[in-house]
Amino acid sequence: MSASTEMPYFINPSLPFTASEKEVAYAQAKEELSLLLDKDSTLITKMASINCVLKTHLPYFYWVGFYMINNGRLEVGPYQGTLGCLYIDLGRGVCGKAAQTKETQIVEDCHALIQGSEHIACDPNSHSEIVVPVFDPEKELMAVFDVDSTLTGSFDEVDQKWLELILAATFGA
Repeated sequence: MSASTEMPYFINPSLPFTASEKEVAYAQAKEELSLLLDKDSTLITKMASINCVLKTHLPYFYWVGFYMINNGRLEVGPYQGTLGCLYIDLGRGVCGKAAQTKETQIVEDCHALIQGSEHIACDPNSHSEIVVPVFDPEKELMAVFDVDSTLTGSFDEVDQKWLELILAATFGA
């Protein structure tokens, strides 16, 4: 199956947000998640809720989801958007690099990266990306959180700060 550049009918293109709009939206999303989730929420419930709440509050999120560590590679977990890659080897693409380095990766222009090694093009409509490592309470890597935008340059230090904060608060590391 090959990816199409035609935007699926059920997915909207990304809308730009200023830094101040991001701050407000992230604060609202974090508050909503803190009211929605509790210590007894399951892993899948947490992941699905984060996807939904963030995609609702941040209209430049085109694809949002988790890739979970499984048998030494990343495996797609809960997400919202077009079909994602099912498996990603550690060190391959932006998600694999974030998992391998355990550091957030921000990509201004996905199409400027070497396809297949630096970036894995699951959807040609994705133009920029942020990938944040997700740690469990023992500070072990359990997943990466991947967000794509149809706009170039959507993600910055505001996104990094808030996503790292929300993920740490939710998963306990």
